[in-house]
Amino acid sequence: MSQQEKEAYLIVDIGTGNARVAAVLPDGTILSLKRQNVLYETDHDYPDALSFDPEKLWKQILEMSREVLLAVDKSIKIAAITATSQREGIVVIDAAGKALIGMSNHDNRGREWEHLIQDKSAMYQVVGRYPTALFSALKLVGFRERKQHLWPSAHRFTSISDWITFKFSDQFVYEHSQASETLLYDVQKGTWNPAYCALFGLSPNLLPPLKTAGTVLGPVLPALAEKLAISPKALVITGGSDTQVAIKSVAPTLEDVIIVSGTTTPVIQVVDQYLLDEHERTWTGRHVDKNAFVLEANAGVTGLNYQRLKEIFYPKESYDTIEEELNTVPHQQCIASLGSLVANEKSPLTKGGFIFNAPVSHQLTRGDFVWAILWDIACSIYENYKTLCAVAPHHKNYLLACGGGVQSRALRQFLANLLDKKIIIRDTYRQSSVIGAAFICNDALGKTTPIPHTLETTVPKDRSHYLKLYQEWQTVRQTFKQVS
Repeated sequence: MSQQEKEAYLIVDIGTGNARVAAVLPDGTILSLKRQNVLYETDHDYPDALSFDPEKLWKQILEMSREVLLAVDKSIKIAAITATSQREGIVVIDAAGKALIGMSNHDNRGREWEHLIQDKSAMYQVVGRYPTALFSALKLVGFRERKQHLWPSAHRFTSISDWITFKFSDQFVYEHSQASETLLYDVQKGTWNPAYCALFGLSPNLLPPLKTAGTVLGPVLPALAEKLAISPKALVITGGSDTQVAIKSVAPTLEDVIIVSGTTTPVIQVVDQYLLDEHERTWTGRHVDKNAFVLEANAGVTGLNYQRLKEIFYPKESYDTIEEELNTVPHQQCIASLGSLVANEKSPLTKGGFIFNAPVSHQLTRGDFVWAILWDIACSIYENYKTLCAVAPHHKNYLLACGGGVQSRALRQFLANLLDKKIIIRDTYRQSSVIGAAFICNDALGKTTPIPHTLETTVPKDRSHYLKLYQEWQTVRQTFKQVS
């Protein structure tokens, strides 16, 4: 294909911390990428609520789209547009299609109404996750109960990614991997569950039609095509949740386990059947690939912890500088427990910190603290991996990893040593959700997706030593549990 005939996709990716727009070739090559912070507002009508203004976010998306398109060669044609976004985040619209509110994945406005679910174990069997205020149905209940001046105007709701494709196409749908996060969806059957709408006092009319990732919704709206100076024949395609889309970028096969290291760190196995944990510790959801499921244990806000502590210890330095300094740490001098999640525990840690020998050694450096942060992340992933294996044994001698967190060679080595498995990263790992969304466009347009290349394989070593350090970490975690 000549340069004059090259096609690309416009990808919108709304994460927890930032929004990104990229132009991506069908082979996954990113031509241009822009990012801006997602702007959240605290809602004081609730003890713990965060919202965003969807129209402000839409303006950011259009602004970044124009910047991205200006940066690519004029001979490249945008053939398709899709979106991926944070799970559990939703947007509510009125009958005219105007957004009333956006509620993020870390919005917990529905916590006061969790008592509506009298049999949480029975719900777990259907929705595939232990029901809490994290999920969409309870966000809607909280919105209804405290925003009574707005609730009568609520016509429908959908995920953030599906709302974005609505803005591009005027087609309102809910994709299956995103619907898995609502508590209103039967994960095994792949259908909405009207009984749970009744339980929460929500009308089934709020629910859009379900669509599979890769469904062509139609051409981009003519006014938007003109505003962005793209072809009016560009097709808008249903995307999916950022975790499942990221998984797609590494081309896993059945029973592969993938570590998705972002703001949080899901540890996921791709399975072909609906599997549940008898102890209700794991989540099961739909994959963006039809007829596949994802079984998940989640290590919580690992990446966010690392990012915030980098700002303290290495405010002006790059991650490469951190890796260089980690290589000079002669031996472990402190252990951290910073609130990461362990599926076996009934409640999360609310206190955390570092433990090191007193008095403070002159040998203690900032590198020791970062070593401890990464070790805490690795141990938490290991704990959740063991929980996952208790539900679906993993016999392969490797795990795949993607997301910005695994750019750390130290973390990859820690994981290999603890899990006693090779850790493989593909050449798609850094911008996995953006590239995975491009591969969804390939599926929709009938294009062949190239198999991503293995970029690096980390081999386990010295496991007995690291298992001793793991036992120390467990002791430290127990210490902080006692004061939480």
